[in-house]
Amino acid sequence: MTGLGLVTPGGTGVEAGWRAALAGVSTATRDPLLAGLQVDISCRVPDFDPDALLGRRLARRMDRNTQLSVVAAREAVAMAGLTDRDWDPVRVGVVIGTGGSSVDGLVDICGKLAAGRPETVPPMALPRSLPSASAAEVALDLGAAGPNFATSAGCASGLTAIGVARDLLRSGALDIAVAGGSECLCHPLAVTAFAQMGLLSSRPCDPRDAARPFGSGRDGFVAAEGAGILVLERAAHARARRAPVLAWTAGYGAAGDAHHIAAVHPEGLGAERAVRAALADARWQPQDVEHVNAHGAATPSNDAAEASWLARVLPHRPPVTATKAALGHAGAGSGGIEAVLSVLTLARRTIPPTANLTEPDPAFAEGIDLVTKVPRPGVARTALCVSTALGGQNSALALMAS
Repeated sequence: MTGLGLVTPGGTGVEAGWRAALAGVSTATRDPLLAGLQVDISCRVPDFDPDALLGRRLARRMDRNTQLSVVAAREAVAMAGLTDRDWDPVRVGVVIGTGGSSVDGLVDICGKLAAGRPETVPPMALPRSLPSASAAEVALDLGAAGPNFATSAGCASGLTAIGVARDLLRSGALDIAVAGGSECLCHPLAVTAFAQMGLLSSRPCDPRDAARPFGSGRDGFVAAEGAGILVLERAAHARARRAPVLAWTAGYGAAGDAHHIAAVHPEGLGAERAVRAALADARWQPQDVEHVNAHGAATPSNDAAEASWLARVLPHRPPVTATKAALGHAGAGSGGIEAVLSVLTLARRTIPPTANLTEPDPAFAEGIDLVTKVPRPGVARTALCVSTALGGQNSALALMAS
């Protein structure tokens, strides 16, 4: 991994996202676009001006999640010190995870059709709403002519994209892969659907107190938007151009629950299999894991299942954080964001705290070393990043400090 890019509710850019994670304070606010709904709080990217960042013509061609992807990808490529003069374009690929096609674009189209005005549907409505739109636009923006496609595994899509990109590099098919996840879950349709499932926090007090991963009073997550994109390179390619290496992808694993379309396995068996597969791929023993960035969705069932497999697989209790408490749940974007934050944790030797976690659930507090209230300094050489999803998809990424 040689480059990182972030667009989060903490702000645009890696440093803004990292500061927000370290602050350990939720970015949730009342959302005027959700006024009147069952849940009216979200974590949106503040002061995001796509016209200024991308140019008005390009920005108008894209839906919101694609705009986030392109901005984050540009930052990652710039951090990696890459230009189109440094690569063979056919050896550069793009893999972006997304949970689905663009909600806002499709709702707009349906509104025009329902009003009997099909002639007002924009000519680019279909390509901009495809699940692969973010990968396609990032590839176009960078001039990457290798494979570009989307991975879609619900909220595990971002980590899945990084794992697939790593496999493409390891196979020799690519020299460089731009990979990660992007999603906007703040649309009224998505928020309403999640609220109907009972997955969102609905605390009537200060929105910043809403999401409480692993807490005794947890009642769901806060919908968010964001993108986390990384540049991955074959080791020989990075060495040849003397690129600074931020971290290494040591292992990747994926597994299904085969349990329920909308509920995790109560003992987290699918996540456990994904984690054990990542450890085997990395040739690690469980005790080699020195830090975990957990999925931490803050729903009663998800956190209990995650606590269950954490205690079984990692009984040595490595420090665990859940950064969705601060930045919200951006669906497929969260896997990319949390991978970036995990790389920064290793590089900067500091673990962000889990926001709002003042009273850990006593049912599993003793089995997990939760980082709370303030950042925890210390040298961690390895990290595990885990994502789970509706439908039972689970992904795990093992990272090693450079």
